Amino acid sequence: MSNDQYNFVKGLDTIYEFSKKEKNQLPPVDKWNPDFCGDIDIKIMKNGTWFYMGTEIKRPAMVKLFSNIIRLDSDNFYYLVTPVEKVRIKVEDAPFVAISLIKENNNNIDNLYFVTNMQEKILLSKNNPIEIKINKKNDEPSPYVLVRKNLKALILRSVFYELIELASEGVIDGKKCLYLESNREVFKIYEY
Repeated sequence: MSNDQYNFVKGLDTIYEFSKKEKNQLPPVDKWNPDFCGDIDIKIMKNGTWFYMGTEIKRPAMVKLFSNIIRLDSDNFYYLVTPVEKVRIKVEDAPFVAISLIKENNNNIDNLYFVTNMQEKILLSKNNPIEIKINKKNDEPSPYVLVRKNLKALILRSVFYELIELASEGVIDGKKCLYLESNREVFKIYEY
């Protein structure tokens, strides 16, 4: 085993031990500043499928482990980060996909939750807002929800249609729009 492989395995062991102890917490990847060790042939496709060297990673536990140590740095590249190593990966669109929507009412407060392909439940809120980018080539919307820090989930088209069905029509900031309410906040999803 090469030294780089040893470091990567050692770093993954650290992450695995952390996740066993801190079941509902993510590793503090933002606090780690290991040396950059180069590119690794891992790619996250637009549909959320992870590939290593052109082959799909079929072990959900491995994908979940990697998804917990992904970071988007100020250079706009995605990295897998352990305490001892930082490797650059490719992401076709966003590192996560919002695959379903849950609507709940708690104490008369409407809440919308997105469930990601990693089974994370994300509350649509001020901390996790929705963003819709319009493709300039075909005017198609690409909706995203912030998962954590600067990592987003692409919202599946079927989930986006559910959002449209739940949206209300109104005027915000002097413009007619469709909007959603969640966690006592208003989120514009379309202006016209």
